[in-house]
This record gives sequence, C-alpha cells and structure tokens, in this order.
Amino acid sequence: MLENRKILLCVSGGIAVYKAVALVSKLSQAGADVKVIMTESAREFVQPLAFQVMSRNDVYFDTFDEKDSSVIAHIDLADWADLILVAPATANVIGKLANGIADDMVTTTLLAATAPIWVAPAMNVHMYDHPAVKRNIDRLYGDGIRFIEPSEGFLACGYVGKGRLEEPEKITALVGEHFTAAPGPLTGKKVVVTAGPTRERIDPVRFLTNFSSGKMGYAMAQAAAELGAETILISGPVSLPVPAGVKRVMVESAKDMYDAVLAQYDNADIVVKTAAVADYRPKHIASSKVKKKDGESVLELERTDDILKTLGSMKQHQLLIGFAAETNDVDTYAKGKLEKKNVDYIIANDVSKAQRGFDADTNAVTVFGKDDFQQQFDLMPKPVLAKQLLELIVERENIHDR
Repeated sequence: MLENRKILLCVSGGIAVYKAVALVSKLSQAGADVKVIMTESAREFVQPLAFQVMSRNDVYFDTFDEKDSSVIAHIDLADWADLILVAPATANVIGKLANGIADDMVTTTLLAATAPIWVAPAMNVHMYDHPAVKRNIDRLYGDGIRFIEPSEGFLACGYVGKGRLEEPEKITALVGEHFTAAPGPLTGKKVVVTAGPTRERIDPVRFLTNFSSGKMGYAMAQAAAELGAETILISGPVSLPVPAGVKRVMVESAKDMYDAVLAQYDNADIVVKTAAVADYRPKHIASSKVKKKDGESVLELERTDDILKTLGSMKQHQLLIGFAAETNDVDTYAKGKLEKKNVDYIIANDVSKAQRGFDADTNAVTVFGKDDFQQQFDLMPKPVLAKQLLELIVERENIHDR
C-alpha cells in the first residue's frame, strides 16, 4: 500500500509516544520508508533505539548532529519526505509551528518542509479545549496543514474525553488512502474562493456589514480541495473552521478583499466569488467614536471597487464564477451580471426564500452560463451542492484542456 513512500515522523513528548513506535511498525509493514525525528521531551518517554529498530533508519533529535557531512540534516529530511506526520503532537509543538518558532530539530525541519504536513494531537482534554490551542490549530488549518482528530476515551491523566492519539492502524489507513486515491479533476489547478461578508468601518466601534455567514463559500473551497485543487480561501469575518487542505487568508473590508484577490489572480485557474462584498463604504471614517446627538444624522457613502467586474476586465486564462444573492427577478439580474461583468458563470439564488438564505445550511440555485446555458439545482446541503456545482463546471469546461 505504501511501497517506496517516504514518511517522516516527528515525535513530540507525551505518554502517547509509545503509540508512535507502533505507528512506525505499521507504516513500515505497509511498505513505507520511515525516518523519525524526536524532541527532547519525547526521549524522556521512549529511547531513540526503539524507533531505530522499527524503522531500520537513523533517528534524529539534535539539530547540530550532522550524520552526513555532505548535507544539512533538517533541510535534507524536509526535502526527502513525501509526507510528514507529527504524532503525537503536543500543545507545545502545535504552538511553536503555528507561530513559526524553530528551536529544535523537529520545528526547524517542519518550517523547511514543502511536503504535506499532518498533525495528530494528543493531550489532556482541557488542554485540547483551551482557547490558545484552538487558536493555534485554526491558524495551522489556515496554513493548509491537515489534522488527524484525537479520539475520545480514558486518558493517561485520569480524565475521560477527547485527547487520545488516534490509533496507529487508523493513521496508517489514512496515509494509505492519501497515496492511493486517484487524482481529482482539479489536481494541478489553483482555485481561489472568496467567502463571507465584509465590514466597512464607520468609527472605531461601528461598521456596516451584511448577513453573509460564509457557509456557501467555505463549502465551495472544501469541494475544490476535495477535487484536488490547490485552494486559497479569502474570507471575511466569519466563525467557521478552515476546510481541510485549504489555505485561508482573512480580510475585513472590501478593499482588503480586493487586494487579496488581485494578489492571487494571475496564477489562478479558477476564481469563485461567493463573498457578499459591500457595495458602499463610509466616505469618511471617524478616528474616535461618533457621539449621538439630537435630530437626524446623515452618513455619506462612496462606492467600493467592484471586484467581480475588475476580474472580468482582466480575465485571460482564468475561469471566473460569480454568485448572485437576489430577492426578486433572480434570472434577470443574474443574466445581466453574466454579460456586464464578463464572467463565465453566475450562480444565483433567491435568499428571501426559506432554507436558502445566508445563514442556512442548505441552498437551491440556478447556474447561468454563456450561450444561454441554464441549470437548476434543487434544495440540498451546501457542501453537497458545492461539489455538484464544481463537478458540473469542470465537466462542461474540460478544465484540464485549458
């Protein structure tokens, strides 16, 4: 299953280190070539010799112990790996990786890596639930790192809950699926997705925004990644987790989103504009809180940049997909956008109808394309709909021939 695959296992300190020895055994039995790096804390639980015997490779733990003088060890290991596993991953090593800290052999190697990195946490249930740990995990998700969720059960500390390192057999199976899965139709393509609302500041405590939850955009990003694409998600302020395998860029205002999209546009193959971007912003942003006063008040607004129209005017090889959330005359407005903004597809929905508004978990849409193409999708969960939409467009456009 894993014949000739190169797996680098980074082991950090915790009682679950004993499972990492079994993991090396399982990976090796499946045909993988496994090399191991240990933190100093990990060596307090298990001696390097155990990993050396199981992997039949040298074990690394000292950044300055260069076993081969012709290479720099941590760079060579990072370049060597087809996949890097951090198992068990303590709160400490997760925090270091999330903040770019490189102070030992494991962390310096991880920062030098270009191969996919999978992190398998193992810690006390309360540590795993701590806001700082959650924040670090969310940041790593945004960097495109995949997590193997810990399982629930009796922990070494005596607690019962989520925090146990996933079983070696399960991790080995996931690695096998990663390498044996057929390439998706978007493999080798770069997809940029925008999602969520924008916020346009009035003063330091107030802003203009809309009801977008980001759910449809996040579903589109997840679907693109599942179909094999390198996926960049440019997101306004939402409280959604980053989909696995997706790199997220957080923005706030329409101007922030405009700049972030243009920075990715030249190298993008597909751009999916689901974000509900503000059409107007305050002309003047107060430097201090605007105090209430008697009588009416007028807020002067100015137009924001039309991101979709700008992308349409700059379009070269890119496939451009826009979304239209309407409350009436859906077909008319969608077809108008298709032409005026020079996009390839407009996906439109009526957000005034039940179960298909901004915060709903389901949606029903109509896809409009050039040459009078039109196809309707009935109400279904947003992740299911997102995958069907992308599969339809990939098939119609012969993406790999573009």
